[in-house]
Amino acid sequence: MFDLLKQACDAATKEGCQFADARYLAIRKQRVLSRDLALSSCAESDDRGFGVRVLYQGAWGFASSPTYNAKEVEKVVALAMRIARASAMALREGGVKWAPEEALKLAFKSKCDQDPFKVSLEDKADLLIASNQVMLKNKSVKRAQGYLLFKRVQRWYVNTEGAELESDVTSSESVIWAIAVGKDDFQQRNWQAPASNRGFESYRKEEFLVQAERVAAQAEEKLSAKLSPEGDFDIVTDSENLSLTIHESVGHATELDRVMGYEVSMAGSSFVTRDKIGEFQYGSDKVTLMADNTLENGLATQGFDDDGVPGQRWEIVKDGVFQTYSTGREFSHYIGEERSRGCCRADHWSSIPIVRIPNLFLMPGKEPLSPDELIADIKHGLYFEGMDSFSIDQRRLNFQFGGNGVWEIKKGKKVGMLKAALYQSRTPTFWNACDATCDKNYWEPHGVMQCGKGDPLQIAQMTHGAAPTRFRKINICRGRN
Repeated sequence: MFDLLKQACDAATKEGCQFADARYLAIRKQRVLSRDLALSSCAESDDRGFGVRVLYQGAWGFASSPTYNAKEVEKVVALAMRIARASAMALREGGVKWAPEEALKLAFKSKCDQDPFKVSLEDKADLLIASNQVMLKNKSVKRAQGYLLFKRVQRWYVNTEGAELESDVTSSESVIWAIAVGKDDFQQRNWQAPASNRGFESYRKEEFLVQAERVAAQAEEKLSAKLSPEGDFDIVTDSENLSLTIHESVGHATELDRVMGYEVSMAGSSFVTRDKIGEFQYGSDKVTLMADNTLENGLATQGFDDDGVPGQRWEIVKDGVFQTYSTGREFSHYIGEERSRGCCRADHWSSIPIVRIPNLFLMPGKEPLSPDELIADIKHGLYFEGMDSFSIDQRRLNFQFGGNGVWEIKKGKKVGMLKAALYQSRTPTFWNACDATCDKNYWEPHGVMQCGKGDPLQIAQMTHGAAPTRFRKINICRGRN
């Protein structure tokens, strides 16, 4: 597989490029959906091709093709070079500054004890439909659904520096949900089996059935839940709920390409400007946010990025103080760093790499602290569980988040479910309101499989994690019931 990729890099070198790399990807996906007591759809795809990126006189050129042979490689390299030469004519300020990186030869394979593509459709259907049957036993539940998503990406990468890298990553995701219907209302409750770089072994039918019963009961309970109070309240977020908040208010806010204006036309910019490095109080001293593209089973753990940089671990926020960004080799010089953090990834062989959020998580508390103890110190507040609707402004500053399940807290105890609860804040206000997080025994990872960024849009995956965490005096408002 490497031979034709090397041929592409050699051809680009002969054309006078400063740097070139070539990637071949084989992408296999399967998605199985259930509705009530039957499968509603099952789709599978197998997509293969290669892309060549060249840097010529400070400008990029990129071209790709699904046809992989020597003649096509020549055509693709020639097209990439034509694009780079044309782009170089419009350059200002010297063009791309490319960070050095040691050329490595390595192979990475994610853990996969049970290949999901070898598991029968009957077994997958049984897992989903059995869960639906349990949910439908609750007479208030009128619709039960679920899905399984599996993806395998095999990747080969070479560059003109001598790197030869390959990876084989299998990812899995599943969600079940129940919709309960009352006289004048309907409510939905779900459970997501944490997405991860693992195979079918991460799914146990017994756990699905237990969760299905809980989900159905809570969907029914939401029908009679009272509306959320409004005002300033102490809140506790579970690990899944906080994972989405981490993703939107920290992950995207600290992508250096966004900070430098590369996302303005599509998804905005960031309030985390470069003058804040080492100075800005992003959160309280309880907040340390760790990026780790070596995290076991993490969705962004892929061995190396599409700049040829291996996975790394670093602090984005340490003891509340902002430290640094997620970067690629094109961007690290903007903050005086000599080496990329290894965050440039492309979602397809026909896509050019862009900076993506790494595996990013809130470090657990250092002292023993259980969720019950965390809640016990709240006289009147709210407990948020699971992901739901959210919004955040284009600078990643003002936001609101809901929860798929929300409970009222009174005198240190959860006393009943609430409807239409949202917490609103500004990113630094929220994270500075953090005064406690549970210890490592309660830390859990939660994956994001559908993170959109770029123009044209690219979809990436990454893992976030947290333990239950408490925030003081957060504004609570009501969304649509």
